[in-house]
Amino acid sequence: METVLNTCGDGYWSNVAKAVRITDIQLGYCNEERDFGELLVYFNTEDWDVEKDGLIYTDSAFLDDLRDFLITHELSDDVEYSEQGMQGDNYVSLDVSEAFIKAWDAKFNLFA
Repeated sequence: METVLNTCGDGYWSNVAKAVRITDIQLGYCNEERDFGELLVYFNTEDWDVEKDGLIYTDSAFLDDLRDFLITHELSDDVEYSEQGMQGDNYVSLDVSEAFIKAWDAKFNLFA
């Protein structure tokens, strides 16, 4: 799976606006109650270098594009950026809700 999401440069940690190739999306964590989790959106580091470009964290266009992508793939768009310290050098960390986890499970049969 590869798609492109765009930044607009309005984040707290970056003013860079450009296209970023997404290489993978994973549900990295889910609590036992299945009402909270972490979504990891991995990006191509040739497109986005956190040392040079900063963190994608809080960029509004990236989040909007991601939500559109999730809806297009019959998943919930109930995602929000997690805290700054959760962001990685090659991924964006987002908090997901029970609705998202249920949709993810329905699509990928995670808890079978």
